[in-house]
Amino acid sequence: MDSLADRINAALPQTQCTRCGYPDCAAYAQALAEGEAGINQCPPGGAEGIQRLAAITGRPALPLNTDNGTEGPRQLAVIDENWCIGCTLCLDACPTDAIMGSNKLMHTVVEPYCTGCELCIPVCPVDCISLENVTIVRTGWAAWSEADATLARTRYEFHSLRRTRDKGEHQKMLEEKAEAALADLPGHSRHTDPAVLDQKRAVIEAALARSRARRGASS
Repeated sequence: MDSLADRINAALPQTQCTRCGYPDCAAYAQALAEGEAGINQCPPGGAEGIQRLAAITGRPALPLNTDNGTEGPRQLAVIDENWCIGCTLCLDACPTDAIMGSNKLMHTVVEPYCTGCELCIPVCPVDCISLENVTIVRTGWAAWSEADATLARTRYEFHSLRRTRDKGEHQKMLEEKAEAALADLPGHSRHTDPAVLDQKRAVIEAALARSRARRGASS
């Protein structure tokens, strides 16, 4: 990310809600710095947020693009504990790890970490998550703060690092299983035909090569 994109990103509320049309605040900041995104695509930042971005970029302020949403109060996700089935889908969806729980156990929201991004709502299979207005009439940056944004950004960056690490560990585990199968292919297959085993060996070796290449590229 270049210096302009860094300054833009620092001016965003860091809710990571994706309503701007990009996967996170940093991606929107980069697109805005490169002139590929409009200055008015961040509903959580609202009108004040647009003014902040205008001051940084030198672009004229515009009304918030309603295609991206509307400016509103800060909201908090609330889980109905009586309906939660512990599916963990909301844990994966939360960009700031604000939801605590584990498989088949009740989940709960840690209020200071919730950005009100709404990403947990559509993934819940039993519709047990609702949003609560916590700032009443205060909207945009009046419903948020620099401290809130800093905390959200820090937690999102840690969340992203953890997801990358977990994905790498899972990929490495699969590679080790594939290597074990290659070491004793007859013992890991119901086939005994040498031609079939050779074909299977070639498939596993090719898959291993792709996996190692991907892991090497991401490290």
